Parts: sequence; C-alpha cells; structure tokens
Amino acid sequence: MTSQAHKRSVIRIALCWLLALLYAYAGYAHIADPAPFLAITPDWVPAREAVVYWTGIAEIAGAVALIQPFSAKLRHWGGIGLALYALCVWPANINHFAMDMALEDGGLGLAYHIPRMIAQPIIIWLALWVSGATQWNPLKR
Repeated sequence: MTSQAHKRSVIRIALCWLLALLYAYAGYAHIADPAPFLAITPDWVPAREAVVYWTGIAEIAGAVALIQPFSAKLRHWGGIGLALYALCVWPANINHFAMDMALEDGGLGLAYHIPRMIAQPIIIWLALWVSGATQWNPLKR
C-alpha cells in the first residue's frame, strides 16, 4: 500500500467511526427524547411517534453496521441504508427550515439551516464512501 493509499485508508476509517458515533448518538436521542424530532416531522407523515422511534433504531443499526469488523457486505449495506435514511429524513429538515424561518424571530436562522441543508448530501455521500459502497458492485461475487 502506498503512502497516499494508507493516508486515505486512515482518513476513511476515522470518518467511518465519526459518522457511526454521530448516527448512534442521534439514534439514542430519537428514542430518549423524541419531542424535538416530532416537532419537525411533517404532518403528512403517518404514525409520527413510531416513525421517530424506528428512525432512531435505524440510525443505531446503521452505525453498528458501519463499524462491525466481521462483514464488508454488512458494512456496505449499512452505508447504503444510512445514505437512504439521510435522503428520507431530508423532508423533516426542510420542514424544520420552513417552520423555523416563519417564526417572527427567524428561529435558528440561516446560519444554522443553510449549512444543515448543504450537509445532507455530504452525509449521504460520506455514508456511501466510508462503507465502501461507492466501490462495491452487487453483481460481482
């Protein structure tokens, strides 16, 4: 392994653990205190309490899949799952942005919401990259 490849590998592993820790904490927060997540979940989402609970479970399961050392395939699917999860919860983030900016005081403001909107596609890509899913070919055995 070249020095450059080793450096990329170390960065990928570090970011994988960071992403896993962030998702594990977010999952715990969804279960331990669902109120803030319920407040930003769009009204059209059915069974909102169950959705918030199960999204917490999904985040924890995805985090575990990313860092488990036994199966590259499980790590790949964990990354794909977390990427899809981040895509699916984007409407809640957009809803939070709209609700917050409609407040008289502007809520958390653009300094919070614009980086959060930009971060979502980065998080999607990061989940795929750290898990190796961007290089994985499901047709290749």
